[in-house]
Amino acid sequence: MSKLLLGIDIGTSGCKVACFDLNGKVIAQSTKSYPVYYPAPGYAEQDPYMWWDAVCAAIREAIQTGRVDVKSIAGIGVDGQSWSAIPVDKNGEVLHKTPIWMDSRSSDICTETVEKVGFEKIFAISGNSFEPTYSTPKILWFKKNKPDVYKNTFKFLQSNSYIVYRLTGIMSQDISQGYGLHCFNMKTGKWEDEFCEELGIAREKLPEIYSCHEVVGEVTDKASEETGLPKGIPVVAGGLDACCGTLGAGVVQKGQTQEQGGQAGGMSICLDEAIAHPKLILSFHVIPDLWLLQGGTVGGGGSIKWFKEQLGAFEESLAKQTGNANAFQIMDEEASSIAPGSDGVIFLPYMAGERSPIWDKHAKGVFFGLGYDKTRKHMIRSVLEGCAYALQHNLQTAEEVGVEVQELISMGGAANSLIWTQIKADVTGKRIKVPTSDTATTLGAAILAGVGIGEYKSFDEAAKRTVSITRTHEPDMQNNELYKKYYEIYLELYDKLKDTMAKADRIKKM
Repeated sequence: MSKLLLGIDIGTSGCKVACFDLNGKVIAQSTKSYPVYYPAPGYAEQDPYMWWDAVCAAIREAIQTGRVDVKSIAGIGVDGQSWSAIPVDKNGEVLHKTPIWMDSRSSDICTETVEKVGFEKIFAISGNSFEPTYSTPKILWFKKNKPDVYKNTFKFLQSNSYIVYRLTGIMSQDISQGYGLHCFNMKTGKWEDEFCEELGIAREKLPEIYSCHEVVGEVTDKASEETGLPKGIPVVAGGLDACCGTLGAGVVQKGQTQEQGGQAGGMSICLDEAIAHPKLILSFHVIPDLWLLQGGTVGGGGSIKWFKEQLGAFEESLAKQTGNANAFQIMDEEASSIAPGSDGVIFLPYMAGERSPIWDKHAKGVFFGLGYDKTRKHMIRSVLEGCAYALQHNLQTAEEVGVEVQELISMGGAANSLIWTQIKADVTGKRIKVPTSDTATTLGAAILAGVGIGEYKSFDEAAKRTVSITRTHEPDMQNNELYKKYYEIYLELYDKLKDTMAKADRIKKM
């Protein structure tokens, strides 16, 4: 009986479950969605109970539709979105919805903490800036604004560790998600007990740290009943979705770089030492003794999804009429009919504020350059280009600390778009390779399980067996020269509008 590995991905818009053979072939998969709640300005929450319900439904559907022999599933890996702060009591009951990575409610707490502790000390230990999107200020928000929740919290969990808990009954903290907490030492991979107290977080509320491929426990009787999986399957700690996606794209050695295009966008540069930049994000890789210098933007698949939902009625209707394409494919065709640079239409993809490298919760999405001669096709292409400019901004920032990228390995749903991938190659001036499957994130989680249970001798072996490149995009350097000019305007637009953006938020709060 051939052995299978199960990967579970807790994304922002939904969870994905995929079952792979040891060569990385998808045997079965399923996706289930869940909502994001926006109860107040700056708030963005999700309900971990809904995550679990979606995981259970997706597993059952994948097993059924793929006719999977569940006895062949040898291990389970779980990845998840970043910067959760899930308060659970001793019985594992969730005490409050978790603020997610887009949440910025703790801005004032960040200002107070940095003034009290000092940016230099925080950055020296954690390798990251102290921003409201991270887990630390969210925990402090609970302490200040929901004292009963904080008091009754036994552990604060991350998205993947919550699912691991539901599967095994054991609370854990994987090393790759440690970067969300500023009392986590980015060089040693351990909690700094005294600094926890200095920041105002009780050390005992943080779980034990595990290596990402380390087996935490096994599927319990209760989890077996709820998921349809046999009890006793080993479950590893798992890791950050961007890190697992990086692994699933084949980035296992220093110098390799992943470019992601899921709901959000960004890049992850693989390093063999902890090189930090205050405007970027530094985390451990899911592979031991490697780090990832990351750029995370809100400008990704979410931007083009928003356009489709709000302005794409024509493409949606045409897709239904023809029956041979989806709306996104039609939008790609429309964007392809517009010249590079969108005839001067530029899009700032700051649809939920922006993360790296500007870290501005007030940042807004902007279309610049519209006129009577412009069409929706111009706007569609400008959205694709704007997200590529955001990628370039992060790559350029990494160069400031001597980290340069030669080529990118692309993953996520956006990698399925030929034109979008080519635009990114042209804007950055770098070759982009696209692996076989767009299930890189769940594959990465599954690989962690495979290494953890000994089915792969090393991460290098796992990558060679499971990852292959299907196409390569070489940059058009003539287009690159044009994009450089528009990129300068892209940067100028934000610089000139950032105070106005903040002013608009102040007016909205009146």
